[in-house]
Amino acid sequence: MIVGLDHVSVATADLDTAAKAYAKLLGVAPQRGEADGIGRYARFELANMALVLFQHDGADDGLWSLALRADDEAETRRVLERRGLGAGSGPFLDTAATAGLRIAIVEHSATPVDPPTPDAVEALDHVVVRTANPDRAVALWGARLGLDFRLDRSNPVWGSRLLFFRCGGAVIEVGAALEALVTDAPDTLSGLAWRVRDPAAAHARIAAAGFDVSEVRKGRKPGTAVFTLRSGLPAAPALVIGGS
Repeated sequence: MIVGLDHVSVATADLDTAAKAYAKLLGVAPQRGEADGIGRYARFELANMALVLFQHDGADDGLWSLALRADDEAETRRVLERRGLGAGSGPFLDTAATAGLRIAIVEHSATPVDPPTPDAVEALDHVVVRTANPDRAVALWGARLGLDFRLDRSNPVWGSRLLFFRCGGAVIEVGAALEALVTDAPDTLSGLAWRVRDPAAAHARIAAAGFDVSEVRKGRKPGTAVFTLRSGLPAAPALVIGGS
């Protein structure tokens, strides 16, 4: 079945500019190549997943898809089809059953990476998904895809209900507005949160690289510190988190 998050794909109208920006943010260099279906790409390998940027000249630039890693792709697809998640285009599941999200199933061995410096990004902490139907999200991520449903938390201060699903070394965080009506509107990928060992050092490095960053502040999880990138990063909103 599903054992982790293999990669996140980001579509960009300017691959070279986006690759340079992400190299500065992550503190690692990408692998460059060209592949059928996506053309030119830049792939950043991190400890628990990869980020794949690809050239895309349409209107849907930004977070494009998630690829979930299976220990046995054929068997996983067989089980998912029995759970109502049939095949869509290529490696993707049918978007009619995934609330509109592009979710691929792949069988891929993780690529070993060198330990990062304290101020570099070492891993993806979580992917942010926005939903207008949290119960549908529980059924998709927990019951059908079989991810570990760790937490269901509502907070009027945030105005949100947050659902957390463990996916290998990362988390799928699904958020819904508390006061919004439940609808069948498609879910959306809305951001990435990157994990660092030393938030202060990472903040200094990323700010020096030319990004507009917020101040370092306490995270919602006790013992963590976070900051956001307000500008300078094309295609996908980003949060940086560190601590316990």
